[in-house]
Amino acid sequence: MQNFIRFLLRMMLRLLKVRVAFDIPPVELPQKAIYISNHVSWLDPIILFAYLPNNPIFLLHPKLYRNKWIKFFLGHAPKTEFNYMDPANIKKVIQVVSHNRSIVMFPEGMMTDNGDMMKIYEAPMIILDRTNAPFVPIWISGAEFSPFSDTLGAVPHRPLPKIRVHVHNPEHVVVNETLKKNRDYLRDQPYMILNRLRFESRFRDNVALFKKLIRTSKLYGKSGPFERRPILEDIKREPQTYMDIITKSHILGKKFTSLTTVMENVGLMLPNSVENVVSFFALSGYSRVPVMLNFSLGASIVGSMCKTAVVKNIITSRAFVAKSKIEETIAKLEENGIKIHYLEDIAQSVTTFEKIRAWFLYKTKQTPLTQNPSDPAVILFTSGSEGSPKAVVLSHSNVFSNIVQTSCVAQLNLQDLLFNCLPMFHSFGLTIGTLFPILTGAKLFLFPSPLQYRTITELLYELKATMMIATDTFYKVYARLSHPYDFRKIRICIAGAEGVKQETRNLMAERLGVMLLEGYGTTECSPLLTINNLLFNKYGTLGKLVPGLEMRLDDVEGITDGKELVVKGPNVMLGYMYEKNPGVIEPLKDGWYHTGDVVEVDDLGFIKIVDRVKRFAKIGGEMVSLTAVENYAKEICKKEDFKCVAVAVPHAKKGEQIALISNDNQISRKDFIDFCVKNGISELYAPSVFLIREDFPVFATGKADKVSLKKWAVEQVEG
Repeated sequence: MQNFIRFLLRMMLRLLKVRVAFDIPPVELPQKAIYISNHVSWLDPIILFAYLPNNPIFLLHPKLYRNKWIKFFLGHAPKTEFNYMDPANIKKVIQVVSHNRSIVMFPEGMMTDNGDMMKIYEAPMIILDRTNAPFVPIWISGAEFSPFSDTLGAVPHRPLPKIRVHVHNPEHVVVNETLKKNRDYLRDQPYMILNRLRFESRFRDNVALFKKLIRTSKLYGKSGPFERRPILEDIKREPQTYMDIITKSHILGKKFTSLTTVMENVGLMLPNSVENVVSFFALSGYSRVPVMLNFSLGASIVGSMCKTAVVKNIITSRAFVAKSKIEETIAKLEENGIKIHYLEDIAQSVTTFEKIRAWFLYKTKQTPLTQNPSDPAVILFTSGSEGSPKAVVLSHSNVFSNIVQTSCVAQLNLQDLLFNCLPMFHSFGLTIGTLFPILTGAKLFLFPSPLQYRTITELLYELKATMMIATDTFYKVYARLSHPYDFRKIRICIAGAEGVKQETRNLMAERLGVMLLEGYGTTECSPLLTINNLLFNKYGTLGKLVPGLEMRLDDVEGITDGKELVVKGPNVMLGYMYEKNPGVIEPLKDGWYHTGDVVEVDDLGFIKIVDRVKRFAKIGGEMVSLTAVENYAKEICKKEDFKCVAVAVPHAKKGEQIALISNDNQISRKDFIDFCVKNGISELYAPSVFLIREDFPVFATGKADKVSLKKWAVEQVEG
């Protein structure tokens, strides 16, 4: 009878577009196993009953066990009401599994109500420890969009969404004997397994960004049969729908084809705005590579960026140039032969036919040009070791994979609005602050500057923002100047680009009631590498590695505490471009990226930075090359016997500051500032602290022992 019911269920589920895949043939799955699955609908146990072998026993949360449909469809299935917190229930299950039976567990207990994973219970790990049974992880996707879920309002529901179930290979998890009584550890292991499956199910390396925008529009673009959802807004307060963004991208993209060539690197010099987003997708969709230019660094640095990335055309706005007072930068770029194209001029030339064409392309969901996801999608810049910025080339797959990785640890839904005031020429502001919400169906508000503190906090209150990204420096000011009610709707507050101080964390928690989640990333990794989230969070750390990344720890000469973090994964860049070899992408060796940060990793996988190998100071979120500071010092001093070493030392407000250790007491901060102004260099390169020392310790190799010099400088500054 049971087999007949399972057959009927399989026929019914096929009509509901349910497809089940096994990594190995079902008959090869072990008789004694613990099936663990995510839980997105009350259809989940019915699907698993229909397809799983060996007649496993279903452990159901009391709420699910009492569901009338479960009682009807699973009337002949072996099942039991299971309290995940009850030791007596757990003990009975251990006895059952010990007698060579399989069980099906939903470690979250309850179904998700927002599309994200819920909290994980420790029961699966306790049972595994006592029985030595393997985990057989299962990932269910698509059912959260169905009427059988509890996610209405958080994700769009459809009558018959495609439901995919993937039963993975058995995993023999070894329980750490020293941590087996640590509840965080017991909860963490099933979570990390399921989160890895979530990433694998969502990430496809054959999707270009514009194509993903079209797919997202199809899924999240409407809030009713005739109503389109506004998903993007800026300070002009003119809400934009997916249709608006895509049609405008088609119009602009077609215009850009007459100004540029296929796969040309085209500069974007715009503030956080709808125009910047549309220009980005217009270039991307029509097979041009957006080059995000940091206009605040001055004409010399911007010119170096354009030279490195071989930029011949720049898209900007007359209004923006005037408001930002960067006329001198524009003039120097034009002197160097770079063509400047203003959006105002392009807009005046748009015809009615072009608007109709764009609307038709939107309705037919067409991508204008065939794109290879492994091709460059965007070029960003990071400080070069010699002062000239390095171009970081990211592919479509790099950026998209990091968006998926972010969604696995900080998922947004239809009810969320992300407020982004970080510039799009930084990877944090571009990928996490802009593309992440747009390509996952959440609303986004773009603000041009993080420095308008009171305006920002008032907007958070007015917009009812639920997520925000910023740096420690800015959060500290927002917390002091805002009314506590301004942050009433915020549920995710991510801090990155610089370390979070305990003072800032306390201020956010005590005054605003907001938990600050610290993350860590680099431009080269698109950028997110690690993050704390609502399910696992440890103060003083950068969180855990995002799914889909591998890491190794390398020894560093002169450093005994910690090792250098080296990573590899789909979000790691295609390579660098250097000014000495413009336009040529130099890939990483074997795909491994050396972060240059010395870290410690605890037993639960939380990562903490303890030192830095690469010679940079991070000042207010900006990376400043210490080697460049030393070179500038030598140009200023011009003495044959002049010796100097620049190091990063702590700063109470900015996180870090530059200390110049030299054997000459004549060089000063004023000399540096005058030099920077004269040469068009940011004043961030001017040291704040000047220390005099005659003897410079060296390693056996003859290289300066900069580790010892840094320790000495910190003692001098803090002492």
